[in-house]
Amino acid sequence: MDSFDVVVIGGGAAGLNAAVVLARARRRVAVVDAGEPRNAPAAHVHGFLSRDGMAPGRLLEVGRAEVVGYGGALVTDRVVRIEPGFAVLLAGGRALRARRVLVATGLRDELPDVPGLRARWGRDVLHCPYCHGYEVRDRPIGVLGSLHLGLLLPQWSADTVFFPHRTELSAGEREQLVARGVRIADGEVTGLVVDGDVLRGVELADGRVVPRSALFVAPRFVPRAELLTGLGCATDDAGRVRTDPTGRTGVPGVWAAGNVVDPRAQVVTAAGAGCAAAIALNADLVQEDVQRAVAAVGVRTRLATHPH
Repeated sequence: MDSFDVVVIGGGAAGLNAAVVLARARRRVAVVDAGEPRNAPAAHVHGFLSRDGMAPGRLLEVGRAEVVGYGGALVTDRVVRIEPGFAVLLAGGRALRARRVLVATGLRDELPDVPGLRARWGRDVLHCPYCHGYEVRDRPIGVLGSLHLGLLLPQWSADTVFFPHRTELSAGEREQLVARGVRIADGEVTGLVVDGDVLRGVELADGRVVPRSALFVAPRFVPRAELLTGLGCATDDAGRVRTDPTGRTGVPGVWAAGNVVDPRAQVVTAAGAGCAAAIALNADLVQEDVQRAVAAVGVRTRLATHPH
């Protein structure tokens, strides 16, 4: 069984940045990743200083090369279980021994049940104005069901239509939207109109089609936290694993970083969380190293003092 100081599970921004920091600290580190990044459908990364506009796949490619360049190991596989101690068991049958583990498995986006949304996800069906709003500025924008997004998006486009879909708006909420210059298209959304691989409109149950070139939705963020909860990590009322500011969970030796514990983390935020976790992990390992060294010195001293 291969042994590492830290096994990082998840090769996104959080996991890779943590691995780089740990490898630069001369720790033996491995990153296990199944190759299914959440942001794969998106064309570009935004809001990341010096990396604005880079393709997500390219960002990960550069990150992986940096991990390897500092001596880290990359393992393309899926973790099926972490046993206390820690043994990280992979779907391919391999097992990795680790002194510490960092889980950076991200989350999955559960979209509203509207035909066509998933096929357009990350292209012209979007969720984050800070990630994608500038690219669709001044275009006809739609918002599906999220009052928060409905009030936010007029900053990017004066042509914003709110689709309540299956939600009930109060009189006060309608007043807020109208005051922001948002038009309201009542009725259930039944699908999207796509032509030439481009979103053209949003279709309602009564047959109306409202022309739109981008549609913002608020998915349900579901953390991929099964490995953490399987180890006994405590969760909050929202089902997210509890950590301290460095990503330390309540289970000794287990850290978590990125979207698996922070659904609002963007790429740059997740990378920063990975860095913070790596520094805390190394400090924890140093403490253990010191204790082992002191114990070893004590043994040698006793043997020298009381030779057999």
